[in-house]
Amino acid sequence: MNPVTNYRESTPSQLSNNGEGCNGVCIMSTTWKDEQHPSFISFISSFLTENSFRLNFVSIAPDFIFNCGGVSVAFVFVTSWDSGCTESIYSKIQKLKEQFAHFYVVVTLPTKDQNDYFIRSYFKHGMEFGRPTFIPVQDLEMGFEKIVKIAHARGVCKKHDAIAKLKTEREKSVQSMDVYVKVVTSIPGIDSHDAIALNQAIGSIEAIAKASKEHIVENTDLSTEKAETITRFFRDQKYYLGIKLK
Repeated sequence: MNPVTNYRESTPSQLSNNGEGCNGVCIMSTTWKDEQHPSFISFISSFLTENSFRLNFVSIAPDFIFNCGGVSVAFVFVTSWDSGCTESIYSKIQKLKEQFAHFYVVVTLPTKDQNDYFIRSYFKHGMEFGRPTFIPVQDLEMGFEKIVKIAHARGVCKKHDAIAKLKTEREKSVQSMDVYVKVVTSIPGIDSHDAIALNQAIGSIEAIAKASKEHIVENTDLSTEKAETITRFFRDQKYYLGIKLK
């Protein structure tokens, strides 16, 4: 276990959860947990509770996996850096970076000597910049706070991307419907209401072109005369060639 026993009281980051009650789930490795001082685990638990995260303990390869906003973010949190553990740490990192799209390594480096040794070992082991991203910190609490903020930020970005995608799809749908209405209302006697009714009951323009007069009458509120006009429009060459789009 780490010898450090005095941790500052939990200092919530006030991460927004938009009133949804939970920012996400934090899964902590049971192996990593057993290597830490109980007071640090208590700090983590309090910090997560204050920031609306649920905490679970599971046997996992990374030290932490956060599930936020539909995205998983994995972390290795090195709380004690010394020359005797670098080989196993880098070996673990090399394996995990291929398994997770979002993966970070947080390293506690409270002294200049440790920081210098870390830099030398980083290049010695041939690490690629950004694969994964290494985050040096001065103390354990700072390290965990950064972990939570990164996970939360990833979740927020994922949510914003989803909202933007839905907005784009909705705009495309509206534009597609506008084109649909313009085409269908180019048929003599057919108005916007008729076009919407045909879209809801029959479907695409191709489906309307194949539908019989009887089928249109049975499934919409269009009159027999309008249904007959529609079938003539799509099947009578002389008729549809004489129509001009509005």
